[in-house]
Amino acid sequence: MADKMQVLRHSEHTLKTALLSKNPVLVSQYEKLDAGEQRLMNEAFQPRSNLFEPITVHSQSDWISSHPEAPQDFEQFFSDRYRKAPCPKKHIIYIQSIGSLGNTRVISEEYIKWLKGYCEAFFYGLKVKFLEPVSVSETKCSFRVNEHTQNLQIHTGHILAFLKKNKPEDAFCIVGITMIDLYPRDSWNFVFGQASLSSGVGIFSFARYGKDFYTSKYEGNVTSLQLTSPTDYSIFDNYYIPEITSVLLLRSCKTLTHEIGHILGLRHCQWLACLMQGSNHLEESDRRPLNVCPICLRKLQSAIGFNIVERYRALVKWIDDESCNESGATPKSSSEHAHLPKPVEAFKDWREWLMRCIALLEK
Repeated sequence: MADKMQVLRHSEHTLKTALLSKNPVLVSQYEKLDAGEQRLMNEAFQPRSNLFEPITVHSQSDWISSHPEAPQDFEQFFSDRYRKAPCPKKHIIYIQSIGSLGNTRVISEEYIKWLKGYCEAFFYGLKVKFLEPVSVSETKCSFRVNEHTQNLQIHTGHILAFLKKNKPEDAFCIVGITMIDLYPRDSWNFVFGQASLSSGVGIFSFARYGKDFYTSKYEGNVTSLQLTSPTDYSIFDNYYIPEITSVLLLRSCKTLTHEIGHILGLRHCQWLACLMQGSNHLEESDRRPLNVCPICLRKLQSAIGFNIVERYRALVKWIDDESCNESGATPKSSSEHAHLPKPVEAFKDWREWLMRCIALLEK
């Protein structure tokens, strides 16, 4: 496979224009950023940067080969009339879990706190809250057994409608997360997630991020015979949930931030290796970094308004804080004394990267 790998290298001029723009107003905005922020973002067009690398395409099934789409530079992002930006009245990201996320209530509660803390650091300056968990039956969604993989799946469109109906007034967006696999329509095999940007809602499944989904050991298989009726949700009681490993946590943090990025108006990145690159399959999404490239970072900063070094420090702190007992609503009946160490082994390389960025920003 490696011999087919292609490196997509844009010229310095192309990258610089994508970042600064040709519009003098946006160029002068850029020049008003502090020196450290400019130094970091200018790495986008340093050919020998060890912080931001070009995109690599490993096969024809990779996103960029199979989904040609127009790239979005900073100026296009900035002037997109349809883009929804957070504002003082609508500035909260809500997370809604659907069905159990962990094998015990304690694991479910800790895991959602870890995701909340990560999103708060990533979208530094926005508030993240979680809503009371709901069961699959409360969403009244359709469901099926996938004929190829024999696992249960729930219908994304129905869940998006449920989220939209229950979206709080002060929500910038509401994202549903579940450990049950998803399908958008009968003809599709599955989907990792789906979002409606105009409504500010999204649903994402982490079912396929468990380590055994694609193996014969996978325990989430059911037979069609067990499906007695299209409204009997009892089949979801005690349904299989993958173990929350460090890799599953990393993959779910990645998906959640990528998709909320879309809701903020960032389209798929085609400039540099970046969290906002599209991905068609798990192996490709594992290759994507956790960080955004400077062009997408400028988009995020202009939408949210954070200080870049403070944001990076918050991300390092999230990795270093074993337990995430941050403030915020705790689901009722929280078990006070339970403490699970946050599995951050998979984030260690990224922590090194963040420290290098902070050093450059503070040089």
